[in-house]
Amino acid sequence: MAAFSGADKGWARLTNRTPHETMQHMRIIKPCVVALTWQLSDARGEPLDEAQSPVEFFVGGRDLLASMEQGLQDAEPGAVIKLQLEPPDAFGDYNDQLVFLEPRAAFAQTPEPGMVLSTLPEGCSNEAKACGLLFVSDVYPEHVVLEGNHPLAGMALRLTLTVHAVREATEAERQAKSTGQGFLTVARTEH
Repeated sequence: MAAFSGADKGWARLTNRTPHETMQHMRIIKPCVVALTWQLSDARGEPLDEAQSPVEFFVGGRDLLASMEQGLQDAEPGAVIKLQLEPPDAFGDYNDQLVFLEPRAAFAQTPEPGMVLSTLPEGCSNEAKACGLLFVSDVYPEHVVLEGNHPLAGMALRLTLTVHAVREATEAERQAKSTGQGFLTVARTEH
């Protein structure tokens, strides 16, 4: 780590930085944990999502899209990274084979648009069940429309990331390859 000198002497001497300052001045190199805020918009600049408080993500695992990790590589706290993500680099191309009409009667409670379902009840198609996470896009009197596509699939995106902190990953985070905050990659499907 840059804050230590005399590698052959182990932990013999620290530079003038405190341990907190050292963590704040690390570069993003896999594996590590990075605290980010972001603004996400579509290709026209219409806002889609924003995080004003930093959220921690594991770099080198399952938390971030590969294109995001590539853009963040070697950045330090304070960096602002602007990315233009085409569908293959974001949440994939839209696949109309991943849209399912399932009987509303199969659901004990009527799902609501926007809900994410990880399991489906009996009476739903095996193809839908094989998708893993499904998003409820519409509910009609006789059926429910489920999407295996990520809600942002098929969209070109503009993403501005601000790096607030970088730290070493804990052993538990390295094992899990996640901080548990990987919602930016939720339900990306490769079919």
